Amino acid sequence: MKKKKTAKNIYQQYEERAEAIAVPIAEEFGIRIYDVEYVKEGEEFYLNVYIDKDGGVTIGDCENVSRLLSDALDKDDPIKDPYTLIVSSPGLGRALTRDRHLQQSIGQDVEIHLYKPHAETGEKDIRGELVEFDDTQIVVNADAPVPAKGKGKAKGRNKGAAGKPAMEAAQEAAEMTDNSSAASADEKQADQSGRQRLTVGRKEIASIRLAFDFE
Repeated sequence: MKKKKTAKNIYQQYEERAEAIAVPIAEEFGIRIYDVEYVKEGEEFYLNVYIDKDGGVTIGDCENVSRLLSDALDKDDPIKDPYTLIVSSPGLGRALTRDRHLQQSIGQDVEIHLYKPHAETGEKDIRGELVEFDDTQIVVNADAPVPAKGKGKAKGRNKGAAGKPAMEAAQEAAEMTDNSSAASADEKQADQSGRQRLTVGRKEIASIRLAFDFE
């Protein structure tokens, strides 16, 4: 029985062929092909080619690759439908969609969004240093979750459990913390910055991208 062709696998064929054509062209300018995607937005089709190089790409890099790639695509004609070619940088918060993207990002901070809360942290969004990965999982040294606004604020008198005065409750809490500190150290592996080592199944991940901060 022949496998039915879907728009998804046809688009993947377009992307693979376009990338094969684009790679040697980009290499002429010392540029890497970061990713290629063929997408439909509204009624229009776009072939997005993302390029990268050490030190970052310039507008001139995009123009050089776009000019030669456009000619090569016209000659090879792998995509029969009308489309618009766009060559650009993947940007600061670039999505990490392939293993090669992950490999290039080892040691850098990433932002992971999960389909459902992580079993250990209870959070759907994880940020931390990408440590390693394989076919089934990704390991990060993760930041502690940011507390939601308003949590942890008590109303009225500052009392501990069962209405005990705050000082007495604090002393009991400190004793409990001292008794459990050794066990907690064994249960949670953290790096020197206080980040917690977390393992995330790749099937749990909705998206992963490089993290960046506005200064």
